[in-house]
Amino acid sequence: MRRLRRALCLLALAGSTPTAWAQAEVAGAIAPTPDAPQSTDDSTAASPNGLLAPVLPPDMLDGALIYRQFRDGLADPDCQPQSTDAKWQRHFSHAPERLADREDDILPLFGYVVGVMRDADLPTEFALIPFVESGYHPGVSSSAGPAGLWQFVSLTARNHGVRMRRGYDGRLSPVDSTQAAVRYLKTLHGMFGGDWRLAVMAYNAGENRVLQAMQRAGVSAGNAHPTQLRGLSKTTTAYVEKLHALACSLEQAGDQPSWLTALQRPVPRLQPLELPSDFGSLSAWAQREGHDADQLAGLNPALSRMRSAPAGGSLWVLAPAPNGASPRISASDLIGGQDDGPNNGDADAPFLTRRAADDTDASHKVVRGDTLSTIARRYGVRTQQLLKWNKLKARAIIKPGMVLIVSDPSR
Repeated sequence: MRRLRRALCLLALAGSTPTAWAQAEVAGAIAPTPDAPQSTDDSTAASPNGLLAPVLPPDMLDGALIYRQFRDGLADPDCQPQSTDAKWQRHFSHAPERLADREDDILPLFGYVVGVMRDADLPTEFALIPFVESGYHPGVSSSAGPAGLWQFVSLTARNHGVRMRRGYDGRLSPVDSTQAAVRYLKTLHGMFGGDWRLAVMAYNAGENRVLQAMQRAGVSAGNAHPTQLRGLSKTTTAYVEKLHALACSLEQAGDQPSWLTALQRPVPRLQPLELPSDFGSLSAWAQREGHDADQLAGLNPALSRMRSAPAGGSLWVLAPAPNGASPRISASDLIGGQDDGPNNGDADAPFLTRRAADDTDASHKVVRGDTLSTIARRYGVRTQQLLKWNKLKARAIIKPGMVLIVSDPSR
């Protein structure tokens, strides 16, 4: 029903603002086609349905594509009234407006974080953590100690490799802090059986507290539910409710034609770029490279007092990246090159188990949070191939415990 409502909204958009993007979305909503492999580094020449969309310069993205990537990456898209907390939905009701607001314009930074989560095969609920922690402001700091987009305290930041020294606080770098957050979330996601809810509770309270609560409840990563875990603070238990309510606020905003119209605009495609060792100042570098100096200063508060990279080290700036730009940090860089995939979700499995023991190069056991597109990317195949090899329909729903063929069975 929601898909039909969204299709009607897009039809209305197509009638008033007949952009190629709107036409592509409507066509995809009315006549679904097999899912195409998704990549956060997609060409803007194609929509997520594989149809033509407005062609933008290589340093730009269509805002509607960012929203589509976020929505497609949700682990828990169920937004029925009984599954969400009305109090937190009201609290975060402003979030869609902020994404649509050209003056505030957090959409490019949100798009960067969503892209990193998709590249790392993590649920896009995790991309909402900065909404809760910092309001998506990289320079926010608190008298209590937390700072930056992800609101790390200094001890946590250092424990996760964030550089902090005189004149430079890596917590205020969206590159350094996101690198640390993704690495930590990847570990937690694997530790807790691919359950995003347990992972964010551990992110908030620490994994040891959550593990102890699970032991007291007599449950493991495969069968635990947040409501079963006693002894955790109300702040920690509410963390899941906040993120889910926020996700639902954004999901339901997609039913509003005016909101979709506001998203249909070019926004900068942000990438981490390595600064030269003697860049002088962020403002001077921005002017030399043709960037908006004020925009870069707002995105990269950690660089406000830096004039050169440290000896033997590198500094990264988050900036729009045209063709020929310095290589960006990849997902494998963000998570240290490790495959900390979720465990098999069995009730008796150890907490720290990674992939199921019976997964082989030819098969994959589905865990909570998996999607066909993320499984396809993990094994370097196309989503259409997974559908064909497993005799699945284009809109098939996969469930934890299913075993999928992930290589050509005819070979």
